[in-house]
Amino acid sequence: MHPKVYIDGEVGTTGLRIRQWLGRRDDLELLSIPEAQRKDAEARRQRILAAAVSILCLPDDAAREAAAWAVGTRARLIDASTAHRVAPGWTFGLPELCPGHRAAIQSAQLVSNPGCYSSAFILLTRPLIDAGLLSPDVAPSVHALSGYSGGGRALIQRWEDAQLHLTSLPYETPYAYTRVHKHIPEMMQFSGLRVEPQFLPSVGPFACGMRVQVALPATSLPSGTDATRIWSALHARYADEPFVHVIPLAQPAEPDERVFDPRRCNDTNRIELHVVGHPSGHVVLIAILDNLGKGASGVAIQSLNLMLGLPERTGLPE
Repeated sequence: MHPKVYIDGEVGTTGLRIRQWLGRRDDLELLSIPEAQRKDAEARRQRILAAAVSILCLPDDAAREAAAWAVGTRARLIDASTAHRVAPGWTFGLPELCPGHRAAIQSAQLVSNPGCYSSAFILLTRPLIDAGLLSPDVAPSVHALSGYSGGGRALIQRWEDAQLHLTSLPYETPYAYTRVHKHIPEMMQFSGLRVEPQFLPSVGPFACGMRVQVALPATSLPSGTDATRIWSALHARYADEPFVHVIPLAQPAEPDERVFDPRRCNDTNRIELHVVGHPSGHVVLIAILDNLGKGASGVAIQSLNLMLGLPERTGLPE
């Protein structure tokens, strides 16, 4: 008998991608809910209690309500909202976070799925902080560019509104520059930073794809730390990771215009990590991923596979 999996909120952007990728598999039984009962709390609760693992693709308040149904039961959850990412009792669902973290996910009842921006930032910076190549008291500047699907249904509708013509813009548009972004707490807690980074996110005129750039000025790096040492630390940490690709250190030359295309990893669960050095000693870290792949739905499926005792790469396009 195949394990039962329920996606609560499968009509949202993250839920749709999870449903699409899981729907190709024959080793799981996906529990569905009739359209008329999609918002019926009791019908949803019954499926959460019947499933081996449920994935919550809900707004924060609805995710908190659904999580409360699991209290005192054997129901296991993966929450893709921001409601529980730094909450006590929840395991952060980023398998590559640090050595041994997969075992924590595998045995957890409650797993919080990481955010797309924060996954990239943490994977770029955590190994450097662990290795003493980046001080936890440094506040790096982070410029991030996402496809408009990263903002959920409301932002998708706005960007695809034929009267606004936003998809024909020849530039990206900044957002959230004047407020603390919801990903900041997890970015700090799981990277090991003690100070808040300057986070500058933008939206581009494309549906999916993401590029996250972390600027490390030479003055912020310990003596003797350069691009080569930083690249070596990332390469050593992720050498055996199937989904994290540390790209070979570039020679001193202008990169091809398409190398940092934020859509390079679209429709996969892959993330590319780049290290770019500068003659002045500055270093830029760059991550490229699909905001709905490794940035949301794909990493949720990684955790699902671990929790079910299945090979982690099952059903995930690389």
